[in-house]
Amino acid sequence: MTTRPPVTDWATDWDHLERQWSENPYPIWDGLRKTCPVAHTERYMGAYLPTRYEDVKAVAHDTEHFSSRRVVLRETRPETILPAPPITSDPPHHKRAKQILLPRFTPDAIARLEPKTRAICDELIDGFVGKRRVDAAQAYSRHIPVRIIAFMLGVPESDSPRFIDWIHRILEVGITDQTAAMTAGREMVEYFAGHIERTAREGGDNLISDLLAVREDGQPLPPEHVNGTLRLLLIAGIDTTWSAIGSSLWHLAQHPEDRRRLVAEPRLMPLAIEEFLRAYAPVTMAREVVKETTLAGCPVKPGNMLLLSFPAANRDPAMFPNADKVIIDRKENRHAAFGLGIHRCVGSNLARMEMRIAVEAFLKRIPEFRLDPSQGVTWSEGTVRGPRRLPLLLG
Repeated sequence: MTTRPPVTDWATDWDHLERQWSENPYPIWDGLRKTCPVAHTERYMGAYLPTRYEDVKAVAHDTEHFSSRRVVLRETRPETILPAPPITSDPPHHKRAKQILLPRFTPDAIARLEPKTRAICDELIDGFVGKRRVDAAQAYSRHIPVRIIAFMLGVPESDSPRFIDWIHRILEVGITDQTAAMTAGREMVEYFAGHIERTAREGGDNLISDLLAVREDGQPLPPEHVNGTLRLLLIAGIDTTWSAIGSSLWHLAQHPEDRRRLVAEPRLMPLAIEEFLRAYAPVTMAREVVKETTLAGCPVKPGNMLLLSFPAANRDPAMFPNADKVIIDRKENRHAAFGLGIHRCVGSNLARMEMRIAVEAFLKRIPEFRLDPSQGVTWSEGTVRGPRRLPLLLG
C-alpha cells in the first residue's frame, strides 16, 4: 500500500489510496451519503466525490460540464495525454470511436469465445485442484481475462506478465508516480506499434485488423487512434474482470450458503453474477470539471477533478433495497458496474461471460472452499478494486 498522510475527514480530505478505502470502503460511502453526498478533497489538486446513485448518474450523462479526457485521478496532471478512444473521447468524437468496436463485442461474438474461456479455466484449475491451498487471484482469476483479450487483439498470450506489469504501473503506481505511468504508456505504444505493423503486413482476423480496416472519409484511422484504442482494450479487458472474478470468489469463500445454492441451482448463476457486479463493482472512473456547475446543490469548480464512483452508486439504498446485502437471486438490479451514459462499457458482454464461466468452472471442480485464516487478502488500490492475493483453503 502507498504511504500517505492519513485521512482526517472523509468529507473534506478523502483519499481513494487510503488503506481503509482499499480494504473496506462501504462504511465510508454510507457515512458520506448521509452527511456529505458530494465530498471534496484538496488532494489530487482538488477533487470531488459524489456517493449517491442519482448524482453519479447525473455526472455520467453531463458531457458539457465534465470531460472524459482524463479518466484516472492522479496527483499530477501533465498536459501531454495519451489518448485512448473511446474512453477518453468527448462528443462528438466518442460515438464513432465506440461504434467501431461494437461488432467484436456483440452477444453472438462473445458466445463464440465461451469454449476457449472454459478451456482456459479448466487448464488453470488443473494446476491446483487436489491441493490444500491456492492463491485464487494469482493462480486463477488474473489469467482468464488477460489470455482472452490477448487472443482478441491478436497478440501473444505469453506476453501476459508484461501486460499485468503495465496495468500495475499505470493504474496503481502511476497515480502518485507520473514517471512510472508515462514510461509504461510509452512501452505500450511501442509494443502495439510493432503488432500494428505486423498485422498491416501479414493481415489477420482480430481487433487490430478491424481497426486497420476502418475508413473515415476514405482515410484510415490516425495511428494514434488505433494505438490508443488497443491500449485501452488491453487495460480495460484485464484488470476489471480479474478483479470482478476475484471478488466473486472472495464472497463465495465466506458465504457457504450462497456457494452451495449456486451448486444446487446453477440456473441462478446469471442473477448471481449481476449481484456480484453490483455489490463488488471494481471500476471507478474520473472526470475533469471543465465548466462551473452545481451537483446536489454543491458548487463544482473547473480545474478540479471528480471521482465517478460506480461502486459507491451501487451501494446506495435509495436505488437498491438492502443495498448492503448480497442477494444472489436479486431480480431488480439496474447496477452501474459497467458505467452510465455514453461511456458505458463496450465489453460488458465479455466481462459477464468470463465471470460466469470462471465461477461455474471453479464451483464444478471445487465446490467447497473458504478463506485461509493463516494469510490475509490483499486488495489493489486506486482506479480498480479487487483482490490481488486471495488465499483459499480447498475442500
